[in-house]
Amino acid sequence: MSKIAGALLAAAGVAAGATGDDCRKHAVDFIILDGDATVAAIEDDIRAELAKVGITVTARKLKKDELNGNMTAGQYNMVLSETWGPPYDPHSFAAAWLQPDEAHFAAFKGLAAPKDRAWVQGKVNAVLGIEDAAEREAAWKEILTATHEQAIDLPLYGKRIPAVLSNRLSSYRAGLQQFDYPLHTLRVETGSRTITVAPGSQTGLFHGVGRLDAHSYRPNEFWANNMVYEGLLEYGPGGEILPSLAKSWKVEETGAGGERYTFTLREGVTFHDGSDWNCAVAKMNFDNVMAAPLTTGDWHGWYQLPAAMASWRCVGDFEFVVELNKKYYPFLQELTYIRPLRMQSMNTFVGGAANNALNQNSCPSGWGEVKNDGVTVTCVGVTGIAGTGRWRYVSTTTTDGTEVVQDGTNAPDAQKVVMERFSGHWAGAAAASEVLRVEFVKYGSHAEVKAALEDGSLDAAIGDGVLDPEDVAHFRTAKRISHHVSLTEVLQNRLVILNAARAPTDDLEVRKTIMHAVDKGTIIDRELAGLAEPVDAAFPRSAPYCDVDLSPRWAYDAEKAHLLCRPGVGGAVPSVNQTGAPAAASDDGLAAGYIVLIVMACVAAVAALVFAVFLVSREKQGRPVYMPAPSTAGMAFSEAGKPAPSEPVEA
Repeated sequence: MSKIAGALLAAAGVAAGATGDDCRKHAVDFIILDGDATVAAIEDDIRAELAKVGITVTARKLKKDELNGNMTAGQYNMVLSETWGPPYDPHSFAAAWLQPDEAHFAAFKGLAAPKDRAWVQGKVNAVLGIEDAAEREAAWKEILTATHEQAIDLPLYGKRIPAVLSNRLSSYRAGLQQFDYPLHTLRVETGSRTITVAPGSQTGLFHGVGRLDAHSYRPNEFWANNMVYEGLLEYGPGGEILPSLAKSWKVEETGAGGERYTFTLREGVTFHDGSDWNCAVAKMNFDNVMAAPLTTGDWHGWYQLPAAMASWRCVGDFEFVVELNKKYYPFLQELTYIRPLRMQSMNTFVGGAANNALNQNSCPSGWGEVKNDGVTVTCVGVTGIAGTGRWRYVSTTTTDGTEVVQDGTNAPDAQKVVMERFSGHWAGAAAASEVLRVEFVKYGSHAEVKAALEDGSLDAAIGDGVLDPEDVAHFRTAKRISHHVSLTEVLQNRLVILNAARAPTDDLEVRKTIMHAVDKGTIIDRELAGLAEPVDAAFPRSAPYCDVDLSPRWAYDAEKAHLLCRPGVGGAVPSVNQTGAPAAASDDGLAAGYIVLIVMACVAAVAALVFAVFLVSREKQGRPVYMPAPSTAGMAFSEAGKPAPSEPVEA
């Protein structure tokens, strides 16, 4: 009977353990970063899953620059990505969808009208100017729903950032951003107040802090800049905007349709070099970062704040006024970003107090001259490293054993970098049991980091990519006496971007098949030691405006994937609504008629199975439902030709 039931279910398109033999055949190009073992393992799992629905995956392992080139040129069907996490999601990440140097820009080229790439661009630009919170929430829901329905982002898992710490340390508070390592919260229970740390960097294992200037990007490390430099504001728990070098602010509308923000600056603040913080320093930092040629997309224009700013000025020593040329709701949030608008000492600018932002700009000298609209900025770099943060840079030991003091212009490959707690910080000096000195140490492999933690020569490994996931799980379960593990909440979602502008992923049904064919839970258990969470939307629900129930849910469903992959089922012409757009589907776009037929077939299969069991049961009891007609020989009949009532008849 199981064979009969299985055949009926297969006819309905939902046979268990489908091999993809009855699916439409496709081949896709999956580009991945070469040298990342976890990424390679995830790709291998996805390839095996998609083979079950007739999709052959060819992986191309590329170096970083080559990978970026293929992404921006749209030379891919699938590529791994991840959201940026707080404080960038969703608005900065969504704005990046529309930048030609991002993978989504190429993928969105294939979005179906009327909600095509131009529609998305218009909606994202519009939502950034909405001041009313309820209206803004509704606008984000419309954007997220539209992009979700077009199945561009396969959500894999929610990423949590680990920290493994020796039990001689306590009170660590998990960071609020991917590269937020709040070491000032640590307390020393036993031993030295100098600790050793292996930090997670943008490329995984630590190999230095970059130039460590305040206003530029790679090879600078987010976490290091975050420790040394502060901005006007700080990103707090739950996305709350907290005072930092500005202790308060107010906002008012201008007559030109823009907004005016007046910041009252914190008094009594000093930089690590002993110089004072005041409005003149704030203005100098803004003058250099926001010099007109640097506000284009090639430089600081990757986010929208530069385009929104009209002017800035000082009113006295501790009042800083910024005017925007339009309403721009993320303004305060973007002032919390780790780069490029953190504050460095006036003494570190070339020319000091007389610095000229056009011909002595703090941008790295390697940027050369930047020209735009007849204006030229000459990049000359900085002369030192001095912020107002809780940690002061001390020294770098290079890989050849030489100890140097960086000046913000070079980026040596480091064996060790030392920072000390800044005793003059405006929030107060370290408490008696808090860490005073941190040595950030380079290790050649994850295995070396694990060994150093176990032998006690390393106090903490903090960040993504420092340990293999199974090693984090090992310390979490088998080393609880000597170590403890901290995990952040889900900060980012890991995604596979599906290119809607390149065959075969230009077919919505193919993208939906992929969405449902990938077993995320198994990937998390097998490759990530269970430390992540399956997700079904592009952004974490904790991101502002992203706690939205989106339909259909992009969850693993092998039966649904098999239905979608079959000719004449998933490949059927989709129904359309009155606008000519694909109709909103309650079950991933499958036509209602197919659903009815499938349900009817399944009901018939179950009914047939139950009836067959009933027949067999009656047969075993000696009371078959169907039997040969009895012989009439020797039987008495009534006048009507029926057996006489007195004669027994077998039931």
